[in-house]
Amino acid sequence: MGLLTDPGMDRSPLPALLERHHRPLCVCLYVCGCLWFLSLAHNALNHGTYFSENALLPGLVQGDFQGDSEALHYLQSLQEEAESHPSSMPHSWLVGQFTQLGLDTFTHSFTLQYPMGRGKNFTGRNVYAILRASRGSGTEALVVTAPYRPPAALLPGTAPSIALMLAMAKFFSRQVYWAKDIIFLVTEHEQLGAQAWLEAYHSPQPLFPSQPNPASPSLSLLLSGDLEGRAGAIQAGINLEVHSAEVTHLDVKLEGLNGQLPNLDLVNLIHRLCQRENVPHTFKNRADHPRPESMEGWRHQLTTLLSMVTSQASGVPTGNHGLFHRYGVAAVTISGSGREAGGGVGVPIRARSISLQQVGRVLEGVCRSLNNLLEKFHQSFFFYLLPATNRYISIGVYMPPFGLIAGGVLVKALALWYKTSCADDSGKGRHSLLQWAPVVVGTHATCFLLMTCPPTLTRLGLAFDLTPEDSVGLGLTACCVALLLVAVGAARSMKEAGIWEVLKICVLLELGVLLFAGAVYNFSLALLVAVIYTPTALLASPSTARIPHLLKSLLLLLVHPLALLFGAVLLDTNTHFPEASPLRLLWRTVTGSKRALMYSVVDSLVYSNWVFDVGALCLLPLWCLLWLIVHLHVDVCVSQQAGQQTPQPQLGEGTVKESKSKSE
Repeated sequence: MGLLTDPGMDRSPLPALLERHHRPLCVCLYVCGCLWFLSLAHNALNHGTYFSENALLPGLVQGDFQGDSEALHYLQSLQEEAESHPSSMPHSWLVGQFTQLGLDTFTHSFTLQYPMGRGKNFTGRNVYAILRASRGSGTEALVVTAPYRPPAALLPGTAPSIALMLAMAKFFSRQVYWAKDIIFLVTEHEQLGAQAWLEAYHSPQPLFPSQPNPASPSLSLLLSGDLEGRAGAIQAGINLEVHSAEVTHLDVKLEGLNGQLPNLDLVNLIHRLCQRENVPHTFKNRADHPRPESMEGWRHQLTTLLSMVTSQASGVPTGNHGLFHRYGVAAVTISGSGREAGGGVGVPIRARSISLQQVGRVLEGVCRSLNNLLEKFHQSFFFYLLPATNRYISIGVYMPPFGLIAGGVLVKALALWYKTSCADDSGKGRHSLLQWAPVVVGTHATCFLLMTCPPTLTRLGLAFDLTPEDSVGLGLTACCVALLLVAVGAARSMKEAGIWEVLKICVLLELGVLLFAGAVYNFSLALLVAVIYTPTALLASPSTARIPHLLKSLLLLLVHPLALLFGAVLLDTNTHFPEASPLRLLWRTVTGSKRALMYSVVDSLVYSNWVFDVGALCLLPLWCLLWLIVHLHVDVCVSQQAGQQTPQPQLGEGTVKESKSKSE
């Protein structure tokens, strides 16, 4: 900072060089950073996985689970019971099965006060059973969970998962080596039930039954209620999503809420045990390439890496496990599908499928290894990217290329700071900063109101018989169009607004803080924002020529937050429906965009997902300010041009004049 505050900064050669050559330097940093990050998918630049927690002792004992026939019996009984409950969970049947095994069985009721539309209330009930540790004090616990999906659900059923859980509970209850309690949890309404159960489990237990739960106040959207039975502190969690009695492979899902990840040791444990049991295992439904050092192997691992980046950037959990991470609990989802769903990419075709017994052996090994833990997972990585099941990229490896990609923003800000500081010594820059302050503050305040308005939009839409999705989609689009037109009108009316570089410095610094601070929490989201908005922010400036002005305006329209959402949904729809006609594809994209926007709002209100908040409170005001800069009138640059007419001292000229005056 001494370089920026030194009164003799105009006589230093370094700022002058930075101001002259900052454009090629920014381009070089951006291109080198992108190429460096893409090259991390090659095995020469990443590392092989290993265990940091020696207490896990994976595969030390031989698996004893032989409950394949029992799991099939439970599956048949559950399917018969589900026929009489086409749209709900058979609570009585589940409670009866767990009770017959001698476990402490409880139910947990919760209510969601839906914040959109007419504000309906949705109720649900979870079923959980606790296997008390025979060799422990009950201060620690493991969780094995599975969501229940009724026959009328759109997603693949999870009855095999619950059947396998019951068979594992029966097997585990006969063993005497457990040092931790094991909780078997069946949730209703997918992630909503898991979120309610976790809130109730980690909230202080009321002293009296009539005392309200402090974690679920009356103003909360999700009333999690109270739990009748508890176990110890949860050390780890495994979520099962097995969709068939015979699966082709097991896929491990990691991404949690807001991009949080489980400890890498837990992920390595599952892959290692799958390898021991001769079970094909994948990540992102993609098996490891047989020749990872080749060009095809690099492309295969790069696709896997980018798939994880896009999934993590969404902030949406890929399973119920993703809600455990906010409570400091390492958890993953083990998913398995039958042949009718298709195998994963690169998964070898087997003569026979994987039985529930093999899946149970893997689950038994995972639970027995977790039973050996002396403390919570903490030694391995929590910040990493995976290009394959046996390779990882740590935070110390992927942050340098990210720093290059986003570094151009800071370089440009420094160059503009030097330019505006040396243009005029009369304090014009400070005066311009005060003039732009109301614009910056007003833009952020408007976007904050826009972030909080979706519930109001849905209530207004009821007067026009609009669905909540249409109300939110049309309302937010109309507000964004209004902001766009207001920014254009404000830019044309600013005849003497001061030096526009001062406003751009504020935008660049705010973008830099957003990128580098966000990279510590959700790296993938920060990476995508940096890749898209860094060149956009560098190119944004007023133009006197018509063609550059139109090109910059078009670029800004393409990177608008709503336009980015539409583009992401378009790519996803084209991937899942490649045979659809262009008109049908466009209609699916519009419908999917409204649904995705609605889900992001609901996730923000119910689960505290940050993606909508970041888009509305951070990206949208930055975009509005960049749009304002591009559409500023040429007269706004008068003060800048006047400053440029003043001849700047050459490198070393100030020093020579100063030495001459001293000699005289």
